[in-house]
Amino acid sequence: MRIAFYAPLKSPNHPVASGDRQMARMLVKALEHGGHSVELASELRLYLRKPESKSFDALKIEAREEAARLTKLWDRDGKPDLWFSYHPYYKAPDLIGPELASAFAIPYVTAEASYSRRRNAGLWADTQALVARAVEQAALNICFTQRDRQGLTDAIPDAALGMLSPFIDTSVFREMPARGCPTRLVTVAMMRPGDKVESYRMLAQALGPIGHLPWTMSVVGDGPARDEVKAQFAGLPADRIEWLGAIEPAAVPDVLYSGGIYVWPGYGEAYGVAYLEAQAAGLPVVAQDIAGVPEVVRDGQTGFLTPPGDVAAFASATERLLARNDERTIMAAEARRFILEERSLGVAAARLAELLAKIPDS
Repeated sequence: MRIAFYAPLKSPNHPVASGDRQMARMLVKALEHGGHSVELASELRLYLRKPESKSFDALKIEAREEAARLTKLWDRDGKPDLWFSYHPYYKAPDLIGPELASAFAIPYVTAEASYSRRRNAGLWADTQALVARAVEQAALNICFTQRDRQGLTDAIPDAALGMLSPFIDTSVFREMPARGCPTRLVTVAMMRPGDKVESYRMLAQALGPIGHLPWTMSVVGDGPARDEVKAQFAGLPADRIEWLGAIEPAAVPDVLYSGGIYVWPGYGEAYGVAYLEAQAAGLPVVAQDIAGVPEVVRDGQTGFLTPPGDVAAFASATERLLARNDERTIMAAEARRFILEERSLGVAAARLAELLAKIPDS
């Protein structure tokens, strides 16, 4: 199939690295792996940082202009077989795809669309209504987590839904180098206000009580809340923490391989691509049993998921893996097996092919 791919929140070519950009790229790879021809339909970013009508009106004008551009292009060169929209949600609704799919009579598909009733206030209620209409129109809505599936089911009971587990390109993790330091903790996360800062705060609080153990930690990440994040760790020995800042995505595997345990509380994580990468590198995970994290970490098998907000439990789980090398080694092996065998690009491509084959005329 010839697939028009669009990510209203962040283009696969966006210069700022993030989980959204990475998953958009992985979906394109998975579709191509399945033999489809994928073209990036548009790089227009339809992201509303705040619920401002003026800003939204401006985005709608841009979206209409982009739709007109694509209409002329498809009239001249032929239409695609399917429109694939990645991650439409209340702050980034797809204002282009639904209209074009209807006009050209092609199937409309979403992946990782989400709907949250608690956002139904003011302008967000309007943008969520657009998301709901797009989901209702879609021939298929691909959900990555049961949480998102339930949200769509509650809001749009007749929506056509299918499941695809979060995945990564495991090719860079196929060769396992010499094992890193088992007592070295690793975390990879942006430093921005909100959930990220809350996760860093909890992590710092959890490390204090286990200072009697010889842990060190590498932190990959940067952002506008850098100073606030570092201040949270001011009470810990400075020589134990290595602040690596923002690094190229290609360099992340080497940092993961240098460590022994991946620690990140995960407030607000849709699921967390970094958890998948850490496990592929053979790091068991300590995280919270929160949001979409249980979709990518198997509690008691590939790591530990602790109760939300329970700093003592998070500290205890980290201490357990630091102190019990045999258990950590077993979990590390299972974490690596889990990702390489069950969450690879090839597995995702096969599942996508199965889902798309059920769409009429696809």
